[in-house]
Amino acid sequence: MNYHARKLLKLHLAPWRMATVAGLLLAGVAAVGARAFYLQGLHTDYLQGKGDAVANRNLTLPAHRGQITDRYGQLLAISTPVEALWARPADLQLSAAQRAHLAKVLDMPERDLTSRLAHRVRGEFSVRRPLTPEQAAAVAAMGVPGLILRREFRRYYPAGEVAAHVVGFTNIDDVGQEGVERAYQNWLAGRAGERQVLRDRHGNAIRDLAPIKMAQMGGNLALSLDLKIQFLAHRELAAAIAKHKAKGGSIVVLDAKTGEILALSNQPDFNPNNRRDYQPGPMRNRAVIDTFEPGSTVKPFVAAAVLERGLVQPGTVVSTPSDYRVGPKRVRDEHPHDSLTVTEIIQKSSNIGAAKLAMMLSPQQYWDVLNRTGFGQLPGSGFPGETAGRLRDYPTWKPVEQATMAYGYGLSVSLLQLARAYMAFANDGEVMPLSFLKREPQEIVGERVFSSAVAREVRTMMEAVTQEGGTGTRTRVPGYRVAGKTGTAHKLVDGRYAQDRYLSSFVGMAPASNPRLIIGVTIDEPSDGVYYGGSVAGPVFAQVMAASLRQLGLPPDAPDTATRLTRNASNPDGGA
Repeated sequence: MNYHARKLLKLHLAPWRMATVAGLLLAGVAAVGARAFYLQGLHTDYLQGKGDAVANRNLTLPAHRGQITDRYGQLLAISTPVEALWARPADLQLSAAQRAHLAKVLDMPERDLTSRLAHRVRGEFSVRRPLTPEQAAAVAAMGVPGLILRREFRRYYPAGEVAAHVVGFTNIDDVGQEGVERAYQNWLAGRAGERQVLRDRHGNAIRDLAPIKMAQMGGNLALSLDLKIQFLAHRELAAAIAKHKAKGGSIVVLDAKTGEILALSNQPDFNPNNRRDYQPGPMRNRAVIDTFEPGSTVKPFVAAAVLERGLVQPGTVVSTPSDYRVGPKRVRDEHPHDSLTVTEIIQKSSNIGAAKLAMMLSPQQYWDVLNRTGFGQLPGSGFPGETAGRLRDYPTWKPVEQATMAYGYGLSVSLLQLARAYMAFANDGEVMPLSFLKREPQEIVGERVFSSAVAREVRTMMEAVTQEGGTGTRTRVPGYRVAGKTGTAHKLVDGRYAQDRYLSSFVGMAPASNPRLIIGVTIDEPSDGVYYGGSVAGPVFAQVMAASLRQLGLPPDAPDTATRLTRNASNPDGGA
């Protein structure tokens, strides 16, 4: 190449331009270097966090929920391991053919699955919980990136609807929603564990990054329920509801000596294993949550109040005229009598007699007896949603209200609350604290509300209710002495008492010589033409009590009375 050619190839640039370009290049290199030093030397947490977010994952290890059993160890609730299908949108790679196959495996419409998988949320979301073992195996065989099988626990209830209202149920996240499952959630749930892992680009765990924190199993729970008695109570109540075409009903069985709840059932019921058809109505534990006006079942407390103050004796004769008024209110009996003894007032369920006994007391004296036995107070069972009922303060009472409260109108109770109050008569004046959990006898301290003498006198009066001439002859149990009280109350509808809608009830105890069991029964709105408590609720009591006494092996206290039950066709329950 000659001189002239080389001269043409020379680039003639002004010196300032070369300096500017060189300066910009050096500045760029310096900026990149400074940024790299800042990120990698001074601010490493940012990049490390970004990397960990992609590669590292904290996995929750679910805790095994504790078992629930009856008092003899029969399973009422148990958790079983299941697989659940989750999706990670960032990694999900699903072809149309795979989507169609997955929908078939999950037994769901492809449109629903497509809509479900279209959620572009950060992290992970559930697709189907839980899966059957066959579904889990089929999903695993597909090997689709972004679809994750995760081990969870599902609650199973071996007794089904028989114990559903007591045991309750959990939601899909294994958190108690109703019943004992909710009341003892913290005890049953345990503590979840944790596992920190390193993932590959497909999301598979390839290494543990930290020691595994093991999950702690929840505590087991032994309930006071006797599953055999629970089954009997559930069966007999359901049969009575069907027979009398009733709207619903409840039954409670208490151990009078310990306060333990041996059985509790409601109708309508529900199956806690079928979580797709939950309806709020059947799930209500009516025996604990709902209240009603107790009707004539409150009359023994009126008798106890006047006996306690020495105003009458069991044989004291009380005039019971057919035309008896308290203010503007006329009190009447279905079958009037000119006069009755205090015992006969209870035996024949006389509204007039009960009202006259109540009017012997000051409002404060009558209120004090009801309050001491638990009316207007929470029963203390610890069950979620239990109610205190309604007992107004005595300064607000009018004379007519005091009279109507003597035969069960103007106050309200739950069935559990009423059965608890009857412990005062079963335990010679003492009321034991209620419990849904199994307890040892030495753990129990009762509260005295009546003297032993008064409690026994009233119990004798209630025993007359089940004998000839009483309103509860259909509550007899062959071989055993039974004491109790019938009740039939008009229901309050839109502020008025409906003349054709009733709540029938019976609360009683046996063996009456030394009561061990208390059973309360309510039947809501029987509609087959029979509505007296002695005819509707009484036979349920008799069947459950007879079987329960045999189940507990309690010796008969009246072997000579093992005869057929009699029926009172004319009026098996003479009171409201």
